[in-house]
Amino acid sequence: MQKANISGKVWTFGKDIDTDLIIAARYLNTSVPEELALHVMEDSAPDFVSKLAKGDIIVAGDNFGCGSSREHAPIALKAAGVAAIIAPTFARIFYRNAFNMGLPIFELEQSSEISEGDEVSVDMNAGTITNKTTNKTYKFSPIPEFMQELIDAGGLMNFAQNEIKGK
Repeated sequence: MQKANISGKVWTFGKDIDTDLIIAARYLNTSVPEELALHVMEDSAPDFVSKLAKGDIIVAGDNFGCGSSREHAPIALKAAGVAAIIAPTFARIFYRNAFNMGLPIFELEQSSEISEGDEVSVDMNAGTITNKTTNKTYKFSPIPEFMQELIDAGGLMNFAQNEIKGK
């Protein structure tokens, strides 16, 4: 199966970005993706959503998505238009929730070498991330095949529906 490439402008965040910073608990009274998208990263970067363009990429430090296990965090990021997240490590529950929601995430030890505003492209087939601004290419940790299938389907629910339909 041919996987899509992802390209976009980079927004950077530090390490230990928890799910409360991604989507604050005060907005958890809804699970409507479009509503959640309005408040992504609001407490750490109040103007983030107004500057974010569909297809942009977040590059962060270690332990992105730590904290509570809420699925709202990857739902909100994806609905806001974030195409992918690159970080050296992810909290395990966020890692799984992101794939379940169809949000591509990539583990890259050298993520700190990518700066805000850089243009990057992810080649899922080659397993590389290229910083188009600096012309540096990095190999990312491979994504397990089943997790790739979840991303290709747009998330676990779509994957399951496709399986039921026999696609």
